[in-house]
Amino acid sequence: MIIRLDDSCGPDVIRDGGAHASDTIGATAGSLLADYTSLTDVALRRRIETERGLYMAESATVIERAIAAGHRPRSFLVSARWLPTLRPLIAAATGSFEGGEVPVFVAPEEVLERMTGFHLHRGALAAMQRPQLPSVVQLLTSALPPQPTRRVVVLENLVDHTNVGAAFRSAAALGIDAVLVTPSCADPLYRRSVRVSMGTVFQVPWTRLESWPGDIALLRDAGFTLASLALCEDSISLDDFVALPALRGPDARLAIVMGTEGHGLGKHTIAASDYTVKIPMDHGVDSLNVAAASAVVFWATRGVGA
Repeated sequence: MIIRLDDSCGPDVIRDGGAHASDTIGATAGSLLADYTSLTDVALRRRIETERGLYMAESATVIERAIAAGHRPRSFLVSARWLPTLRPLIAAATGSFEGGEVPVFVAPEEVLERMTGFHLHRGALAAMQRPQLPSVVQLLTSALPPQPTRRVVVLENLVDHTNVGAAFRSAAALGIDAVLVTPSCADPLYRRSVRVSMGTVFQVPWTRLESWPGDIALLRDAGFTLASLALCEDSISLDDFVALPALRGPDARLAIVMGTEGHGLGKHTIAASDYTVKIPMDHGVDSLNVAAASAVVFWATRGVGA
């Protein structure tokens, strides 16, 4: 259903409990509209989105990829001038250009900006139901049937949502079969992560590990060679690593572990790895941003299992 908003449905109304919004558009719709307030408050959004089982998809491209992945919209928030562009996506998700039973909130851009706390450059947001994540064992068995899972990446404790999104984008572009995130890693479905990934977070199978580095045992049981990207005395160059016989042949499986910004990987993770690997660099540069490093490593290891 299309619900048009005006200045009377601003953020103060919603944050104060939605009384006016409920009177105007109904209690259920008013509650759903509250999903979009305080989007720039990271700590608040982490709590709200987890409690409500939702995430935010921003821009037509990201919304399209979320819908294509089978994710269900809870509601849409669209600027009036972007509504014609979004109607086909709304119809694909709900079976109706009007949204059917799913509220489609439409408002002037200045109202949207006051409500969300930022300017919607692409004029569209969708509150999506979070999908149920697969188990680690399911993911390691076959991320993209009928092809076996050959290369996975573990993102250990990354705290920057931009880097998480960039790593997912590289993973999708360069053929990584699955992404595993540690318990303390930033949320791949947080709005900034999703936006930076250009929606590819919906294309690469992923899940969250329950115990780290304890779940290294699951990788070993599944036959993965564990390679940590780290600067250690015994680190081997990426060029030498990809030439190892262990990475050749149809049964080769590789888990690449990448660490948090600044501190890198934990010592227990490095100790449990089969190899520590470094990217050869010039001009005295000793490391790359984790997002850039992920793209280099994913490209270099694309022949694993060939």
